[in-house]
Amino acid sequence: MMSRIRPAELATRLESGDEPFILDIRPRTDYQTNAIEGSHNVPVYQELRQGDESALRDRLGEIPRERDVVVVCKMGMVAKRATSLLVDEGYDAATLLGGMSGWTGYQNGSLGYKLRSLLWKLR
Repeated sequence: MMSRIRPAELATRLESGDEPFILDIRPRTDYQTNAIEGSHNVPVYQELRQGDESALRDRLGEIPRERDVVVVCKMGMVAKRATSLLVDEGYDAATLLGGMSGWTGYQNGSLGYKLRSLLWKLR
């Protein structure tokens, strides 16, 4: 089963200094608008969405193998593809549940986020 991390878990890790490498695969413009502090942008979202893994494979050198990796996209769907590729390549990688939208909801304490996290707990 593919590894996933909830926004609350990621926030706890960031606060405790147990910081994973946060790989944000969204387009650069989205990243510049709103991003998790300390994250790294490797904009391969469009390619992965179309099923092309080569753009990410070409940039594996930018992703440290000795750290846990948390992959972020818009909603978490495309990040699953990136996470799967990274795990296949030997990385310890996880997808941020809900993507940037889930993270923003968590940061804002939104009702939508609270409902989603309830659903995640039930799974």
